[in-house]
Amino acid sequence: MADVTGTTGTLVLAGTPIGDVADAPPRLAAELETADVVAAEDTRRLRRLTQALGIHTTGRVVSYFEGNESARTPELVEALTGGARVLLVTDAGMPSVSDPGYRLVAAAVEKDIKVTAVPGPSAVLTALALSGLPVDRFCFEGFLPRKAGERLGRLREVADERRTMVFFEAPHRLDDTLAAMAEVFGGDRRAAVCRELTKTYEEVKRGPLAELAVWAAEGVRGEITVVVEGAADVAEELDAAELVRRVQVREEAGERRKEAIAAVAAAAGLPKREVFDAVVAAKNASRTGPADGKGLS
Repeated sequence: MADVTGTTGTLVLAGTPIGDVADAPPRLAAELETADVVAAEDTRRLRRLTQALGIHTTGRVVSYFEGNESARTPELVEALTGGARVLLVTDAGMPSVSDPGYRLVAAAVEKDIKVTAVPGPSAVLTALALSGLPVDRFCFEGFLPRKAGERLGRLREVADERRTMVFFEAPHRLDDTLAAMAEVFGGDRRAAVCRELTKTYEEVKRGPLAELAVWAAEGVRGEITVVVEGAADVAEELDAAELVRRVQVREEAGERRKEAIAAVAAAAGLPKREVFDAVVAAKNASRTGPADGKGLS
């Protein structure tokens, strides 16, 4: 129950199953039963979850989703300052990770309210572990922009990222996204598409981006997490054509050629002169060779 002594309450971020309800952490049931307020991304899904767990919530249940997050946050902060224990759950996985929650956490921290968590299943970590790609260093990029041009721009920003990258994507955009990744990262870059994790029809499809794009064109259903291998190590030797391609990617993203050459040289551990010479050679070849649409202008 809420504390009436004037002590502030506690915000609890609770991880919920991403598929199999048996993955629910033991503390989740106890928190759902005893919280003063349960803020849920979808109250209907919360009801199905509590039924599956065989429990009942005793506190007030309110919706907390993208559409009302800004308006609802002050109300929840008021409950917290009044001593309430507020439990935040989203449809699947951890709140705040590509789900509602960040605004409430930031507001609670600003008010010096305690924030804690009930750790739970994570699509990001599960996909990463199943991918077969390096896991010692990784970064989470969330959902890419829906518009093709903006999506390409975002991918170009991370074209030289050496850490393994994890993305979320909608099934109906997966083929376009994989094709864009193949274009920017190179069709041979290794990746894994993880579908319906922990559910009945779980599938992990591994292979080069170009092959995965062809596979996805046939249509893919379910919740999708894409894991992509990072860019080549500095120790890996890059030929002139690859150096030129990387410069082009950066130029298309808006960098001036001088800065693009410097960045590519630094990332590859090469002298700027070597990258510059490769760019100049490609430029000259495009002027004197057959018009194939390639090379730098």
